[in-house]
Amino acid sequence: MSRLRYLQGPAATRSAGALRNTVRSVRAIYETDEAVARALLPQPLVGIERPEVWLQIAHVAMHVADDRTVEIGALTMGINCTYEGTPGAYCFHMAMEGETVVTSGRERFGEPKKVAETSFERQGDHVRATCSRHGITYFALEGRIGGENDAPRAFEEYLFCYKALPSIDTPGQFDGDVFLTRLNWKRNYTTRRDMTGEIRLTESPYDPLIDIPVRRLVAMEYVEGATQTSGQILRTVPGDWIAPHWIGRYDEPTNSGIDLAQPAEKAA
Repeated sequence: MSRLRYLQGPAATRSAGALRNTVRSVRAIYETDEAVARALLPQPLVGIERPEVWLQIAHVAMHVADDRTVEIGALTMGINCTYEGTPGAYCFHMAMEGETVVTSGRERFGEPKKVAETSFERQGDHVRATCSRHGITYFALEGRIGGENDAPRAFEEYLFCYKALPSIDTPGQFDGDVFLTRLNWKRNYTTRRDMTGEIRLTESPYDPLIDIPVRRLVAMEYVEGATQTSGQILRTVPGDWIAPHWIGRYDEPTNSGIDLAQPAEKAA
């Protein structure tokens, strides 16, 4: 009997519920330039007092089924902000290994994922992690693990994303509704240890994180444990609120960006 696997069969590979992950990560917060953080944050998200970038680079074991685990590396970065009083971060960059996890996250949650190569190496208390695309290692983090900290082991944190379909006919517009989404990440860490270290950003026309400079490292820690990831739609938003930011989802090495000294041009 013939079989056609381009249609869903009777048993889905994964339910619509939260995905269970086992992670070991370095998490960090750094201060950047106020003008950069302000320009990078789309409506209706509200910036916090300090212009802070939240990031984590992780080795993730995704338990997609009882008998199947997928291991990936992932770099996630966001601008700390709030939405209707709820603290979180606007996710402007996600880079990770594997086409399947990239496409599913972009299509389902609106995550700005890109396919990348990552490394996450720990030797004793020394950790080095990198992220590379197009042969350029544009992100590197290195540090030394210290003692346990007293931060909560079990908590939930949020990332804000935008889900939409770019217009077929008109660049800078969208076909259909644009949604503000929220990623809900439930953490259950067994280890949280302070770290000292540094973050190095290198020029890449494909991933210009160097335009969001590290002015002061606020915090860094090493964590291990479990994570459950899920998400939800918060509301629809006008397409022009997110259109200028959509460029970050694609590789556009000729994009010159905006001049932060001329905010009126950005709004035009």
